[in-house]
Amino acid sequence: MGKRDDLIAKYADDLKNKCGMEPDMGLLTKVTIGCGPAIYNADAETVAATQASELETVKNNFLIKKLGMADGPQLMDAINAVIETYGRSERNKYRAVVYYMLTKHFGKEAVYG
Repeated sequence: MGKRDDLIAKYADDLKNKCGMEPDMGLLTKVTIGCGPAIYNADAETVAATQASELETVKNNFLIKKLGMADGPQLMDAINAVIETYGRSERNKYRAVVYYMLTKHFGKEAVYG
C-alpha cells in the first residue's frame, strides 16, 4: 500500500469513529485524489475550523468551484454542520474528510462520478 492508501484508511477511520458514518470507499478515494498534493502537506491536509478565512476558502474553492454550488448562507451552514459532526474539539479535521462530508451533504457525488 502506498502513502495515499494509508491516508484514505485514516480518513475512513475518522468517518467511522469520529463522525459516525460508514464511508463510501470509492467516493472517499475520489475526494482524496481530488485534494491533490494538499493531503501530503501537514498544514494543508487539515481544515483550521477556527479560522474564518479557512472556512471561506473551503466554501469558495470546494463548494463553489469544485461542486458548482451557488453562493449563499446555506454553504457556511453546511460547513459548520460538518465541523460539528466532526467535533469542534477534534484537533485534526482532515480536509478530505470535510470535503467528503460536504459532498454527501449536498448529494454531489456525481461530481466525482
